[in-house]
Amino acid sequence: MEEIKRNIVVEELYKTPVEMQKVELVERKGIGHPDSIADGIAEAVSRALSREYIRRYGIILHHNTDQVEVVGGRAYPRFGGGEVIKPIYILLSGRAVELVDRELFPVHEVAIKAAKDYLRRAVRHLNIDEHVVIDSRIGQGSVDLVGVFNKAKENPIPLANDTSFGVGFAPLSEVEKIVYETEKMLNSEDFKRRYPAVGEDIKVMGLRKGDEIDLTIAAAMVDSELQTPAEYLEVKQAVYEEVKGIVQAHTERKVNIFINTADDPDRDIYYITVTGTSAESGDDGSVGRGNRVNGLITPNRYMSMEAAAGKNPVSHVGKIYNILANFIARDVAEKVEGVEEVYVRILSQIGKPIDRPLVASLQIIPKKGYTIEKIRKPAYEIADEWLANIVKVREMVINGRIDVF
Repeated sequence: MEEIKRNIVVEELYKTPVEMQKVELVERKGIGHPDSIADGIAEAVSRALSREYIRRYGIILHHNTDQVEVVGGRAYPRFGGGEVIKPIYILLSGRAVELVDRELFPVHEVAIKAAKDYLRRAVRHLNIDEHVVIDSRIGQGSVDLVGVFNKAKENPIPLANDTSFGVGFAPLSEVEKIVYETEKMLNSEDFKRRYPAVGEDIKVMGLRKGDEIDLTIAAAMVDSELQTPAEYLEVKQAVYEEVKGIVQAHTERKVNIFINTADDPDRDIYYITVTGTSAESGDDGSVGRGNRVNGLITPNRYMSMEAAAGKNPVSHVGKIYNILANFIARDVAEKVEGVEEVYVRILSQIGKPIDRPLVASLQIIPKKGYTIEKIRKPAYEIADEWLANIVKVREMVINGRIDVF
């Protein structure tokens, strides 16, 4: 194999492609799931701190806000409208620079405002003043700004702040597309306008056995938008019909759709909530316990257990490399002829430039009739170009152009 400047290794992978495996599992936790709420808040706080650091000092100072805990409250939902009797408790922790050349930076104020703003956007029926308590315990640090600027001039490419790896793959299978698109559709603005009774806490689980797919959906309903069990069942049927449209657009396989399978009308049991999230009634959440950077949980694929949400977008490879690995995998799958599947793993070494990983591993399953020799060079070039332009990832994160869960 030719000598590689950036330690990029492209090799053939001898593995049964996912679509040919007998059993496939795929999961996605929607934006109102307690784990996704934790991820969303962590990322919103990091972005807010980054923008405010830039506004005041022209540079993003050190922070990691990837430690958010959502402690479930207590609620009494009922048709026509129930009540939250114990608020959801949200703990913000992590680290952020607060003292800059003897000037205090308002870490807690920025963080709490970002958390509240995010919750208002993410969970429509959540009353931020009554249903939630937000506590910021973000640890503090200080910095000599002149020293930071000098270091940035000396090292325009940030140095990795950890020895960690990121993972990505492409293309998505039929089940992966269905699971992802189902949650995105059910939580879209258009769908909420038409069916306001459907809350944001939606979990989609896909199972494929051979050529048959079971799609199990848990969708929290909002009690104030429903007056009777009959209305609930009507909305549930509407969800079924909408999901059927998504399914038909992505597969010709037989698909069985199940919605809120714990419902038991004979015992007056329905999945209704006051706020649209199960966090109101004891379901807890933590950063990194939900979707991976590509928005899915995929046990049939290689995955990183890194909690990307909330990590700083400058030098934390646990975030940057997971994003980058997915970009590289996507481009290789789309632009290189003959690729059946591609898996990308990028490993950093603490203190080394992030554009020079210890290794960038591309493992490729060629399509029938293609060889790795024909694929290797263009795949290498795509990885090399992304690494050369790695700082673009930072701008995309700060501007909210990338979802990390």
